[in-house]
Amino acid sequence: MAVDYFAVRPGNPLRGASRVPGDKSISHRAVMFGALAQGATHIRDWLPAGDTEASLAAMRALGVPVDRLSATELIVRGGELRQPDAPLNLVNAGTGIRLLAGIMVGQPFPSVLDGSEQLRRRPMKRIIEPLTEMGANIHGIDHKAPLTIEPARLHGIHYTLPVASAQVKSAILLAGLFAIGETVVTEPGPGRDHTERMLAAMGVDLTVDGAVVTLRPGQPLRPMDFTVPGDFSSAAFLIVAALLIPGSDITLTNISLNPTRTGLLAVLREMGADIAVEETGLQAGDPVGTIRVRHSALHAVAVGGDVVVRMIDEFPIFMVAALAAEGKTTVRDAEELRVKETDRLRVMTAELTRMGARIQEYDDGFSLDGPQTLRGAHVDGHDDHRLSMSLVVAGLTADGDTRVDDARCASDSFPGYAETLVALGAEVAVRKPDDG
Repeated sequence: MAVDYFAVRPGNPLRGASRVPGDKSISHRAVMFGALAQGATHIRDWLPAGDTEASLAAMRALGVPVDRLSATELIVRGGELRQPDAPLNLVNAGTGIRLLAGIMVGQPFPSVLDGSEQLRRRPMKRIIEPLTEMGANIHGIDHKAPLTIEPARLHGIHYTLPVASAQVKSAILLAGLFAIGETVVTEPGPGRDHTERMLAAMGVDLTVDGAVVTLRPGQPLRPMDFTVPGDFSSAAFLIVAALLIPGSDITLTNISLNPTRTGLLAVLREMGADIAVEETGLQAGDPVGTIRVRHSALHAVAVGGDVVVRMIDEFPIFMVAALAAEGKTTVRDAEELRVKETDRLRVMTAELTRMGARIQEYDDGFSLDGPQTLRGAHVDGHDDHRLSMSLVVAGLTADGDTRVDDARCASDSFPGYAETLVALGAEVAVRKPDDG
């Protein structure tokens, strides 16, 4: 099937100031938690992307009134959920289906959570098992979507996550809102904490002591009035592009600086990146600020351990950065990349190889020697937004023009990606196959 594609021409430095769309993780949570709150939650700079729109549509299907003041400004009028008329379609949203499962197992009516063929391939056993331990009646063939949920009486549990996962932790904590007794989740390492920060800001009795999160049910969620900060995972593409393209100097404003999300910043700085960060405030419990990035010569690093969780979504674009670094870069402990929208280790390695890269793939990571010069090529985003946008950045650093098929999937998290790059000086366009 013919698909829209990115046409990329290298050569221009990136300069100026920019913002990126609202944080996807926070946007998912904003509409779901707002639906559970007693009253009206006012959300500004919400991300109107494919994944978050799926979560919003699911809440509306559950009877939640939402006033759409603009594409990015919502008022969610929370209260009681009602039984949907049909299965809830989360499309490609892995965060959406896993968080919503935690909410739906506590409802007094049945529901079915489903999505695209891509979503149906993603593992759900990791949430089914702990939710079942809480007393939930949730099932999926081969532990995959569609997930069928029947009403059940929930009880709190003490659960240790086998691997750090914000989605699994969040599903358990959300189910804990409807359970009898406290719910305690212990993490093996640092994971994203947007759920804890937002629930606490909304009045939930929740405490964090090191790696242990304890939730005590019984308090109604209070509505909020807040602005969603810019998504660091979206900013990562602009950050790496500016580092790699000579003459670049960009400033990104109102970016989420949540320390559980900014592992890439620490690694890039270790590589010699010229990045300045200024924290400017808090939104929904998350620190926000400004990031200035200038072209830099990078050197190789070894990446593994706890920092992997803090940059798990940024590895496709990190691979592009590593190709430009002097020396041998090694990544281990990143097997989670194989169960994202695609097997990101395999697919990103294959597509960069088409651009001339030489990468050694491991079960849990990769290694490469740099710097390597990429050549323009015809590559494919594989319906994975982070791969597609990373390949655009690779094209901006390559010798010759690049075509990245599947441009539409970028809108899953970064609507207006090409336009943002163009405003900073890049030559990137979205074209249809018959454009030539």
